[in-house]
Amino acid sequence: MTAKIIFFAALLIAASSFVSPPVALAMGLLFGLIFVHPFPKESARVTRILLQVSVVGLGFGMDLHQVLKAGRSGFLYTVLSISFAMAAGMALGKLLQVQIKNAFLISIGTAICGGSAIAALGPIIQATDEQMAVSLGTIFVLNSVALLIFPAIGAALHLTQQQFGLWAALAIHDTSSVVGAAAKYGAVALVIGTTVKLARALWIVPFAAGAAVACGAKTKIKWPWFIGLFCLAALCNTLFPQAAPAFGLLTRIAKVGLTVTLFLIGSGISLATLRQVGPRPLLQGVILWAIVSVGSLWLIRGGWIAL
Repeated sequence: MTAKIIFFAALLIAASSFVSPPVALAMGLLFGLIFVHPFPKESARVTRILLQVSVVGLGFGMDLHQVLKAGRSGFLYTVLSISFAMAAGMALGKLLQVQIKNAFLISIGTAICGGSAIAALGPIIQATDEQMAVSLGTIFVLNSVALLIFPAIGAALHLTQQQFGLWAALAIHDTSSVVGAAAKYGAVALVIGTTVKLARALWIVPFAAGAAVACGAKTKIKWPWFIGLFCLAALCNTLFPQAAPAFGLLTRIAKVGLTVTLFLIGSGISLATLRQVGPRPLLQGVILWAIVSVGSLWLIRGGWIAL
């Protein structure tokens, strides 16, 4: 009963708009590490839906011309970074003797878009529940750390909003944390980070199709429908400026939804999750994430990658 009361109280605080996304995530992590989650399955289901709805809502606050420009400019970086992350991740997995399916899922989660990629590819390669849990746990732990530390690192290095938005999209695993970190950094960072990350998420489809052919799987590919709706929302905002007050309200609601999403994600990480992950998959995830994060930051600051 105590855990339920504290859970709902923290959930209301996260939904109050008085706390930032990183604070909401920290609240969720604290709850997950101290208490047994009273609604684990329901929370996971709500988290997935709320994240997608919130991303669509953020589209009402963006100009489609900026969205298309950022997506077009980031295409080459996306192709190169995904290819590099997959190659490096699988090599690390082999070096650390991580099970091949775990190594693949952790690599795809780092390369494309975290939990969404793992959830889409896992059933196709016939990963077990344990392999899915280990891979998701690894990604979610690192994803949470990224949201908490990236804005501080960006500020310390005096990154511009354009630089930070691109860095967050290339180096943070999940869309939710990319949006959360970029929103904290600034409006321009939010547009770039969200757009480039959603462009990366589209790569779930060709990877899933390729995996299905290679494995002979008949599992239905999960199309990331919310990306198309995000673009449609941005189109509405661009074509109908007279509806700005209504669109502004939808954007504010979406930001609250994202904050709640991050609390729910944090609350799902427990001591049992950390124990289940184990040292080798976590080490693979940490090393791969460090390589991608430091490498992309170096390229961005050196002017090799820019929008």
